[in-house]
Amino acid sequence: MKLERNIPVFALLLIMTLSFFSCDERKEPPQQSSTHEILNADISFSDMSRQIGMKKAFLQYIDNEGVLLRPGHLPLVGAEAIDFLSQLSDTAYTLTWQPMKAEISKSGDLGFTYGVYTLSIKDSVYKGTYVSIWKKQNDGSWKFVLDSGNEGIHN
Repeated sequence: MKLERNIPVFALLLIMTLSFFSCDERKEPPQQSSTHEILNADISFSDMSRQIGMKKAFLQYIDNEGVLLRPGHLPLVGAEAIDFLSQLSDTAYTLTWQPMKAEISKSGDLGFTYGVYTLSIKDSVYKGTYVSIWKKQNDGSWKFVLDSGNEGIHN
């Protein structure tokens, strides 16, 4: 008799346990960003630099707390970086770049790109390398939180 009374309780526990595991298996992984998003952001950033100037492009794509690593300067952070960019004159040159690789964190909100930049001044062309670390904004867009470049070769 005691066994018969425990069967419904056992069955209920078994059903609840199976339901728990089957619900868990159906959960979708959190939405992650594609590396294509960050590559496209970097390419659009370069296109904007070519079309309307490096200064406007950098001011558009820098995060409010973005950091610039530039030769002859300690790290320029946030408002200091924005002030530095605002004071630049970019009328005598064109700066463009091409990302070679991008990676995004598992959480989908941070990533990096690196590649080769081209700086054209009159009849001279300089090439170098760069790296940018990107952060996904609340609106889904990407802005860089750190940008650095290294001089390369002169053609």
